[in-house]
Amino acid sequence: MQTISYQPELSPALRVVVGNVDYSEFKETLERIDQILKVSGIEADFVRMRMEEYEKEIVIYARQMGKKPRKVEAKERAKVQEHAVRSLRCNVVRELTGESARRLSVRLADSELLQWFCRIDRIDVVRVPSKSTLDRYEKLVPESLVRKIVDQLNGVAASVGEDGQGMLGLEKPLDIDALFLDTSCVKAHIHFPVDWVLLRDATRTLIKAVMVIRRHGAKNRMGNPAEFIRAINRLSIEMTHTRRRPDSRRARKQVLRTMKKLMKKIDRHARKHRDLLKNEWERTDLTEAEAHGIIKRIDRIREQLPEAVRQAHERIIGGRLIPSQEKILSLYESNIHVLVRGKAGAEVEFGNTLLLAEQKQGVIVDWNLIKDQAPADSTMVTDSLHRFEQVFGSLPHAMASDRGFDSEPNRIRLRKDGVYNAMCPRSVTDLHERMKEDEFVRLQKRRSQTESRIAIFKNEFLGRPMRSKGFVHRENRVAWAVLAHNLWVMARLPQAKDQSKAWDAAA
Repeated sequence: MQTISYQPELSPALRVVVGNVDYSEFKETLERIDQILKVSGIEADFVRMRMEEYEKEIVIYARQMGKKPRKVEAKERAKVQEHAVRSLRCNVVRELTGESARRLSVRLADSELLQWFCRIDRIDVVRVPSKSTLDRYEKLVPESLVRKIVDQLNGVAASVGEDGQGMLGLEKPLDIDALFLDTSCVKAHIHFPVDWVLLRDATRTLIKAVMVIRRHGAKNRMGNPAEFIRAINRLSIEMTHTRRRPDSRRARKQVLRTMKKLMKKIDRHARKHRDLLKNEWERTDLTEAEAHGIIKRIDRIREQLPEAVRQAHERIIGGRLIPSQEKILSLYESNIHVLVRGKAGAEVEFGNTLLLAEQKQGVIVDWNLIKDQAPADSTMVTDSLHRFEQVFGSLPHAMASDRGFDSEPNRIRLRKDGVYNAMCPRSVTDLHERMKEDEFVRLQKRRSQTESRIAIFKNEFLGRPMRSKGFVHRENRVAWAVLAHNLWVMARLPQAKDQSKAWDAAA
């Protein structure tokens, strides 16, 4: 695989803006991040890895079609590399600003500074990525590739130059002597999973799909589809208000029985229109791919509908509890779980457990978004230390965490590897004894700041809530957020006094 150098187009110089200190700070941060991207080499490596992925995609497609893989020409290669650079920078900006794809597209069209950073500024015509393009940029590469870029960035930042100063123009390299761990919940973008609300969601999705099919020319006999949505909304309102009645239990059962009858009609109409579209999509003005997408949407809901009805029946009519691992929390999001963490204002959360590990200066050096039901915190220590050692070539000198990570196997492992154990003990007696150690107290005080780091990361970078759908996309979004967060932190760290020599040494 070879890299083709492409000639960037002429771009205007940024105008000087005075009178707004927040803009000046944001501009300085972006300029510093731009230097880090280039000097650290992660931008060039991202382009190279994206080019390798692109060539693999061509080979896979050729095998599926039974053809010989075609050769990628120089012009096409340069175009792929240009989009790779643009996707990297657009994703960083998206995480820094916290904007949605739609709003970021508008800001890119309006801001000269963001146009310069994303490499789309031109003298004649500025071509701004659309919201769909920005969304594709986020999903352009797998999470493993973004993780490699983050690991490389952290490794370079922790290195020491020939002059004894940190690389990337830092006054000091990243301090990786101590590791601070904590876990949190990345909430899924769903409403509170009330069982009868799932029936309302299913109705809206199925009926809207039926309306799309009918609008494009495939019709089966039925009344006005919109009436089904009105009916389920009226029943939902009635279900909500039954709690105020003296006979609320009996009234809830009656409303649910009416809902179940309505769902049978809706399911029957959805099935007939789905089969009609599958057999006669050529007679509509839909493409085959569009018809397949509508069919897939209907099938996904219909597959879950019987279980959703049973779940509501068991809870409301039968009065029986459903185990958390058997519950359908959302018809649209899989691989999310009920997390009982006992936090103030959030006794129960719905989403995935996220492990974060930071170093003293606040850079995230390890993370893991867990797909399945989260294991105990204590079981995550070994894997986290292993990933740390792979990135930096050695284990940290100390590790601090809350009491959830403490266990006998972890204490033995840290003692064996020569890592100072600053985990908060579960035993109150042991905690009193360890509070006599100055090093333990110092690391535990610093560990308390990890709570704030998680809050910054989740609220300012992941978004409130994170809107990515599907676990693969949520995992990818977390990786991009870690990259943007670390670039932001490094851009704000003290720089070397002789900046030019530091950059030359790093380059």
